[in-house]
Amino acid sequence: MGYAIALHYRGSADEAEKTVEEICALGVDCIPIRADLTQPEKIDFLFSLVDEFKQPLKVVVNSAAVMPAGKPQELDLRDWDSAIDLNLRAPFLISQHAAKRMTNGLIVNITDIGANKAWSRYPSYTVSKAGLESLTKILARAFAPNIRVNAIAPGLVLPSDVVNEETWNKLVDKLPLKRAATLDELTMTLEFLIKNEYIT
Repeated sequence: MGYAIALHYRGSADEAEKTVEEICALGVDCIPIRADLTQPEKIDFLFSLVDEFKQPLKVVVNSAAVMPAGKPQELDLRDWDSAIDLNLRAPFLISQHAAKRMTNGLIVNITDIGANKAWSRYPSYTVSKAGLESLTKILARAFAPNIRVNAIAPGLVLPSDVVNEETWNKLVDKLPLKRAATLDELTMTLEFLIKNEYIT
């Protein structure tokens, strides 16, 4: 689609380098950028490196997230803050940076079907994703008409560290198609939003 890519990661350096190699092998320029998105100054740093591309910023995908488990009466404040800071505040700050650099473009937030549910075992995660859905709508109106803002709310895609295999299989079995989505299917949804310039 003619894009250069800045690939963010925090702790998965080996996986990030492997992904960069695979992307570059396709003839696409790609650089890895390590940053802790819970720290606003690191987001500033990330965009300073993005600026070195000397190419217009066209698409931003906010997908970083954490999912702390714990009932509301037991959840540690640090776990609450970690979800709000990464899942909600970081996309807001990243979108601010992006809007200052885009003449036209697209911001996509990865939310969750859980944003519309009352998951009492994951209160900070659920609240952060519900907030991200609201933020998406607010920014779509605020950044229009030149910048589009959309959200993708996938269901089950990859097994989570906080869900054991038995629970995961039970969740998958409840789905109409009896299987989790693939990364390729998620990517196709993103590609659709990139290509269809009327959706925001």
